[in-house]
Amino acid sequence: MPSWSDSLRFAFQPVVNLATGSVTALEILARPETGDVLAAARRAPDLDAELAALALRSAAHQETLLPLHVNVYAGTLARLGTLTALRAAVREAGRHPWEVTVDLSAPFAPAPPRALLDGVAALRAEGFRISADGVGDGDLPLNLLVDLAPDLVKLDGSLAAALPDRPERFAAAAALRRLCDGIGALLAVEGVETERQCAAAREAGAQLAQGHLFAPPMRRPAAGVHCPVTAAPAVAAPEPAGPPVTQFLRPAALLPLSASAGEVRALLTGAPDVSGVVLVDADGAPVRSIDRDRFLLPLSGRYGHALYADRPAARLADTPRTVRTDATAWEVLGVVAADERSRTGDDVAAVDGDGRCVGVVRLTDIVRALAESRVEQAASLNPLTRLPGSDAVRTEVAERIAEGRAFTLSWLDVDGFKQVNDGAGFAAGDELIRSVGRTLAGAAAADGQSATRIGHIGGDDFLILADARCLGDLAAEVLDTPWSAGGMRVTLSLATVVCEPGSVADHQQASACLAPLKKAAKALRGASWVLGRPGRDGHEVLRGTADESAVSMTLTAPQQR
Repeated sequence: MPSWSDSLRFAFQPVVNLATGSVTALEILARPETGDVLAAARRAPDLDAELAALALRSAAHQETLLPLHVNVYAGTLARLGTLTALRAAVREAGRHPWEVTVDLSAPFAPAPPRALLDGVAALRAEGFRISADGVGDGDLPLNLLVDLAPDLVKLDGSLAAALPDRPERFAAAAALRRLCDGIGALLAVEGVETERQCAAAREAGAQLAQGHLFAPPMRRPAAGVHCPVTAAPAVAAPEPAGPPVTQFLRPAALLPLSASAGEVRALLTGAPDVSGVVLVDADGAPVRSIDRDRFLLPLSGRYGHALYADRPAARLADTPRTVRTDATAWEVLGVVAADERSRTGDDVAAVDGDGRCVGVVRLTDIVRALAESRVEQAASLNPLTRLPGSDAVRTEVAERIAEGRAFTLSWLDVDGFKQVNDGAGFAAGDELIRSVGRTLAGAAAADGQSATRIGHIGGDDFLILADARCLGDLAAEVLDTPWSAGGMRVTLSLATVVCEPGSVADHQQASACLAPLKKAAKALRGASWVLGRPGRDGHEVLRGTADESAVSMTLTAPQQR
């Protein structure tokens, strides 16, 4: 009698690393030709677990060394507590648990949170990696997502199409990236179909992506993928410590320490894209490292195969170079620099908290990404003040809006700057702008929590993004300074809009609120400062006078209301 599994086929879709353009894993997707076994699996945990095992077994028939993703409903793991069938399939396929990522899928509501967390802990103890799938279009509560602390968060494909054209969706994706950084996860975007969506995913901070743009699900793993390279990777503006090494992970070719030179040679000749092999112990920890070129050279000689094929491959291997997965790209460069020059191009093995090899990092990927980030960062700086332009402030505003944080956005410029240039000369005007920029940057640096961002948007115009508590000191610093250019005394005007959570939808709306405030500030005499709030008529005058006889108001920091 035909079994339901006879009509079940599986397809493979690559998971692409947006920083390197390489395939980092394969997701295995069930494709039933008849019936509705997937709906049945949603109701029957044992059936769902068996589907995951069959998916893994289907990959064993493919010639791939890539890590694998298998889908499991959250309720299945919560009810079964462990995935015995999947674990058995991993052993039968000769795979390691840490080469398999379990994609937990909605619905999450029927799964008791404690049971689900216990099931995740059991899988992690075995070495499996965990992914939260379909985030953004399901019923996964934020607190449960944080408690799961997945290795990977997959943004649902329904959001990918809106990323380039919907600022609020883009802001949500960018905020999710910040959450991922906080819980130690990578962010992937599913359903990417166009280059614009790919570029938006990169800009929002996604490190991985899937979709028809790269390759559709196919019965055999794709031999190659299309990954646009016109946009810089998501590490365009890394923190001083550098982007995380997990952003550059490539799948590792792993063989047991007991492997012979002939087995390694067969692997390398059958997989020309593999640059090296890591020999691991029974626990998956790297013990020896093999570089492709140095290994194949002695075997390619006249008697090389006869001399070496049956000998342990470890004899032709080197001590592995390793970094932890919480390391930064700069730390990888430090490891490479400390080693022999002859090994500069060798892969560096990345190990998790248990010392298991979870991937390798190539020096070329690190150097290219860091170089692009420096070029991109330098290109965005104003050549006069070396301050970033409005893009940096706009991105930060979008993040604060998405996180529901209050902030102030201010516009600062020099009064009568054209007359300064006409009367004192362009050189004096440029020096004045540089001085104002240095003062703003110094005042921002004095904020120990780095909550203040300064942007120079051109000419004598500056943008200031700050918390309300920080703005009073900064305003006093720039407005109380006696400015002059070529002997001409000048004053500055400052306009501020205080944005409470929910008061503005995006950076464009916040900037629009500044326009009438700037006009009001420029109408005052002397150093001026006016403050307003979105949706409210009028403004407060915190500095400046309407005529020469008026007494300047005392400078006070704006209070949140």
